[in-house]
Amino acid sequence: MNIARIVVLTIALCAGGVAAYLASGSDNGKPALAAPTANLQTVDVLVAKSDIGLGQTVNPENLQWQSWPAGASSNNFIRRTDRAGATNEIAGSIARSPFVAGEPIREAKLVKANGSGFMAAILPTGMRAVSTEISPETGAGGFILPNDRVDVILSKRQKDAAHPSSPDVVVSEIILPNVRVLAIDQAPKEKDGQNNVLGKTVTLELKPEQAEALARARQTGTLSLALRSIADINIAENKPDQDQSPKRGDSVNVVRYGVPSSTTTQK
Repeated sequence: MNIARIVVLTIALCAGGVAAYLASGSDNGKPALAAPTANLQTVDVLVAKSDIGLGQTVNPENLQWQSWPAGASSNNFIRRTDRAGATNEIAGSIARSPFVAGEPIREAKLVKANGSGFMAAILPTGMRAVSTEISPETGAGGFILPNDRVDVILSKRQKDAAHPSSPDVVVSEIILPNVRVLAIDQAPKEKDGQNNVLGKTVTLELKPEQAEALARARQTGTLSLALRSIADINIAENKPDQDQSPKRGDSVNVVRYGVPSSTTTQK
């Protein structure tokens, strides 16, 4: 029995020694090599350091340089390698569209006022800013905000030529479809988290012929604003050939909706 135990112990010791040798010496003492990593090429891009609102004057404190993947940087971005002094060059510009913190600065969204007022600076070429009176009843209850799209509706009374003695008929017509709201009263943007603006004056972005149509319409009846859906706005903008805006010399009766006889009113 003693001899058998000695043999078993000897075999176990030999097996343990071989295992230890294989574990410690198989890599000749060299540490494992880390997997190689690719070097990401970056470029410094000018971005908004903080949120920049519509109509806000941009200062150097609102801007900063930030590393951006070179492959993802657009040609519209401002790169430090191309314009190292861009921070001071852009200072004093007015934001035509808002920027969020970290968003790359694009000059297409900025405009130099050059001494002009804010409204004149943000108006696109060939467009006019025209104001007209509204009320909570004619302005969608205050839920129309700057940059929304609206239809301008003219409502007026007219006599029935075939029946002069009958009551006047109230008719409504869309005289200006799909126009942009620039401001409510003197607020070109939403302030202090307000969800609506109850104003007395709305400023619209119009073509010259549309401005003439609006001026004529104000003398003939009551104007109302109809807020357009965002989905409807996108459809209209994708199909500019369907623009029904009145042209110079056209009647303002672009689309007419006769009111049913049940809604006729007396003088």
